[in-house]
Amino acid sequence: MKVLIINCGSSSLKYQLIDSESEAVLAKGLCERIGIDGRLSYEKTGAEKETRDAPMPTHTEAVQLVVDALTNPKTGAIASLSEIDAIGHRVVHGGEKFAGSALVTDEMLAAVKECIDLAPLHNPANLIGIDVCRKLMPGVPMVGVFDTAFHQTMPRKAYLYAIPIEYYEQYKIRKYGFHGTSHSFVSKELARFLGLKLEDSRIIVCHLGNGASISAVQGGKCVDTSMGLTPLAGLVMGTRSGDLDPSVVDFLGKKIGKDAAGVIDVLNKKSGVLGLSRGLSSDFRDLEEAASKGNKDAEAAFEVFCYRVACTVGAYAAAMNGVDAIAFTAGIGENAAGVRAQIVKYLGYLGIELDAAKNAQRGGNVKISTDASRVAACVIPTNEEIAICRETVAVLKG
Repeated sequence: MKVLIINCGSSSLKYQLIDSESEAVLAKGLCERIGIDGRLSYEKTGAEKETRDAPMPTHTEAVQLVVDALTNPKTGAIASLSEIDAIGHRVVHGGEKFAGSALVTDEMLAAVKECIDLAPLHNPANLIGIDVCRKLMPGVPMVGVFDTAFHQTMPRKAYLYAIPIEYYEQYKIRKYGFHGTSHSFVSKELARFLGLKLEDSRIIVCHLGNGASISAVQGGKCVDTSMGLTPLAGLVMGTRSGDLDPSVVDFLGKKIGKDAAGVIDVLNKKSGVLGLSRGLSSDFRDLEEAASKGNKDAEAAFEVFCYRVACTVGAYAAAMNGVDAIAFTAGIGENAAGVRAQIVKYLGYLGIELDAAKNAQRGGNVKISTDASRVAACVIPTNEEIAICRETVAVLKG
């Protein structure tokens, strides 16, 4: 089965065409600057990457350009659209309505629209991508794979906020969590890699990228996660503040002359390690380089990030009354050996000892803790597109 994976952002569209049986990527690419001027990148496996500017006033034109690239007589990965057997769409927020991936139907779309208040920037773009694909490829079965679904197994004690309960009942204000597709994939892959029985395992997944979150996965199910109602909560991130005293919103707003929305914008876009480093960078490669040259702000940003991750790992070890293995994944988790080393320094009480040589390795699944460690620490590259492909096939065969 050939499955087209579509991930629509507000001004971008990532895509992959995957053979579900071999899980080979046949082609992949990105549409950028949708609604501005437009740029398409396309790469057929085994061929050179192509990049060109192309007008994309809306996602409709973007999807059409993707289809044209995939079926190009010279460089396309397929001869015609009839070869696409299914489409898997990333959908950010499913609220409490979806505890798993779902077949795209009119009823399903109506339920997703009801969650727009919970993800006003992401869900509309996801819905546009689905609508365009339905028009361009009518009859092709489609599945929505939700960022929030994996975390719907959290118990009430983990997801409830300590606010008047009627606000949860009326407005569904609670912890939802995100990066669920990645957390699901990595926890299963970590168990397979280490030979653990998933149903008996206690795993902590550290998805560390520009957006960062941690999950506690017990018996293959999420029992807690660090992001909340929105992706702003939890860890310090590239440009997001993570957890802070809610009174900061009112206090800071009065000081800088902004309303709540204005302060939230600051917390989302100008905070995190970018803010701590005095605007130097949200990229850890830049921060590590600057810190090595004596930049105290970069050093502080690095330290705060690693400290928060280590503290959350400790909290989730307590939540599961122990932990068998910890996975580092996503852009920072997979590539920043210095970040991993700094975090692991805090975890000696868990019996984790770092193997420096293995921690310096790049690529693939790697166990970075010594064999003598009581708890295994590993790097497990995430693959959300493969995860979406698997979910799509499972729903259709379901």
